Amino acid sequence: MRKLTDPRQTLLLVDDEPTNLQLLRHTLQDDYRLFFARDGEKAIALARAEQPDLILPDVMMPGISGYEACQVLKQSPATACIPVIFVSALSREADEQRGFDLGAVDYINKPFSPAIVKARVRNHLSLIRVHALRETRLQIVQCLGVAAEYKDNETGRHVIRMSYYAHTLALAAGYSQAAADDLLHAAAMHDVGKIGIPDTILQKPGKLTEQEWQVMREHTTIGGRIIGTHEAGGLLHMARVIAENHHEKWDGSGYPRGLRGEEIPHVARIVALADVFDALTSVRPYKAAWPIGDAVEHIRRSSGSHLDPELVSLFQQCLPAILEIRERWADASPPAPAPEP
Repeated sequence: MRKLTDPRQTLLLVDDEPTNLQLLRHTLQDDYRLFFARDGEKAIALARAEQPDLILPDVMMPGISGYEACQVLKQSPATACIPVIFVSALSREADEQRGFDLGAVDYINKPFSPAIVKARVRNHLSLIRVHALRETRLQIVQCLGVAAEYKDNETGRHVIRMSYYAHTLALAAGYSQAAADDLLHAAAMHDVGKIGIPDTILQKPGKLTEQEWQVMREHTTIGGRIIGTHEAGGLLHMARVIAENHHEKWDGSGYPRGLRGEEIPHVARIVALADVFDALTSVRPYKAAWPIGDAVEHIRRSSGSHLDPELVSLFQQCLPAILEIRERWADASPPAPAPEP
């Protein structure tokens, strides 16, 4: 395993020719921790034991070839995500294509330039870091969204359903796949501000007083403060926009700023519709779940008052997909009451 005293990223170099390993060692040893293997079997064992950040195997080796070793590694969950860059004298297009088909991220021909090897390794490791940072950020976003949802919905599935509803509507509205995916994750934080609302208000079974409503409405601005200020165009910026604006209404009667029509950010309008539909069709401490038909009719009647008319039309077109999401992420049924003694 990686030594705690050496934070450098690790590479596994695999070649049956000592001269080639020596050249790779001189090229890379100043920047990375290195492991070495002279055949495919040892490469597989070292990859499993050491979990390197990147593997650079030769193709033609005695016993298991580099192609075969790559195939074994990609079939194992423990090593499937480790990137592979082949370094080989086989330079035909078909050889390179086979490497990519097996899951390699790059293919370097021998004899290689040390500068090219260093640049390729550096670039792929940078991509790994970016991906890891994004995954960590998404996990934090999801955890915060679910934490807020657990304040007033013990299953936590509302945030999952409405996020997928929003994703479906975004694609129907013409968002790119990447933008819709960002919305999927950002929508999970729409009610993160509820963390700052007392449970006595969130879980009150009856109607809220006007004073309690004033407190409840603060969850939009609290959510914005929790998420913080971020660069425009990023996921967390989108999450803040949604948290602050998903209770604005098309006719200007919403909160916290009373925005009207297209003044309301489009992502917040999408989340507002997704949130309303799931709230209507879910059990809450203060109400039973509405029948689907009644909820859809309410959405239709809210077009032009609460909700964006164009999005309401898209919602009706997407209803089969939305109902499929609702079924997939249905709340667990409450336990049956104990029989009378």
